[in-house]
Amino acid sequence: MKLIINGENKKVCDNSTLQQIITELQIEDKVMACAVNMEIVKKENWKDFIPKEDDKIELLQFVGGG
Repeated sequence: MKLIINGENKKVCDNSTLQQIITELQIEDKVMACAVNMEIVKKENWKDFIPKEDDKIELLQFVGGG
């Protein structure tokens, strides 16, 4: 399945959940929030949420600064 993740085209296994995608990308300790097609998906739903072909996913990290 083809997805757009943080502006980049990525291929993932069909029926992958958001949690599986994040784990596969090896960024699970960095991602704090996720939006699919501009809709926030709560972290407790990542393990059950399955994106559709061509969905736009934004994996967000919080960065401190000053």
